[in-house]
Amino acid sequence: MSEMTRVALVTGSATGVGRACAVRFAKLGFDVVVNYSKSEDDAKQTVSLVEAEGQRALLIQCNVRNDADVRKMIDQIEREFGRLDVLVNNAAMTYFVEHADLEAMTEEKWDDILAVNVKGPFFVTRAAMQLLKKSDSAAVVNVSSTAGVVGAGSSIAYCASKAALNNLTMSLARALAPKIRVNSVCPGPIDSRWLLSQMSADDLQAMTNDFPIPRPARPDDVADAVIYLATGTTLTTGQRLVVDGGRTM
Repeated sequence: MSEMTRVALVTGSATGVGRACAVRFAKLGFDVVVNYSKSEDDAKQTVSLVEAEGQRALLIQCNVRNDADVRKMIDQIEREFGRLDVLVNNAAMTYFVEHADLEAMTEEKWDDILAVNVKGPFFVTRAAMQLLKKSDSAAVVNVSSTAGVVGAGSSIAYCASKAALNNLTMSLARALAPKIRVNSVCPGPIDSRWLLSQMSADDLQAMTNDFPIPRPARPDDVADAVIYLATGTTLTTGQRLVVDGGRTM
């Protein structure tokens, strides 16, 4: 590895959007830290895809809700690479709970969702801050959701968590300026294993039939926006970029 090789950490990069981002960074010449919580086999496949692009991949298991483990992850990145240029806070979770069924939205479900989707990005960004500040092009991109914009999504707690992440993005953009830019991407429904575990491909398509661009997002559509915010702009910070086929305009 040359000293000039940039490094990207993508949390939750075993599958879906996280994997798409990891591969895209590798194509751009980044070494990539592939983080996962449970899906080790999938994460190893992401590592193989990164390495197939001729870049180094570092595989780290860490649940971002655990601050101590997050700090160990960043320490390992510093030992292995000595730098970090881009952080993509993609790791997230949800429970699929009908919004009207308030009793089903239990305290335990709330705690899980907020721990991973809000505290997690904060913990990782905080732990990575000093390493990112050493880069001359540091960027944080939070993968949020239109659920945080319109209040419609897998559960009330999930929507609230993504609204909180959008607000956290603005707060961190102010706190970390001018050395580190912080932005978020807000996809609509994504054609991924996550949603397809709850509905058929036909149902997913039906959700988007009345959008101006009538199809669900693909992981690469979201990666387009992540890559832009991470590498394609130097003045954009504190923004949320909606990628939803025009659904929310």
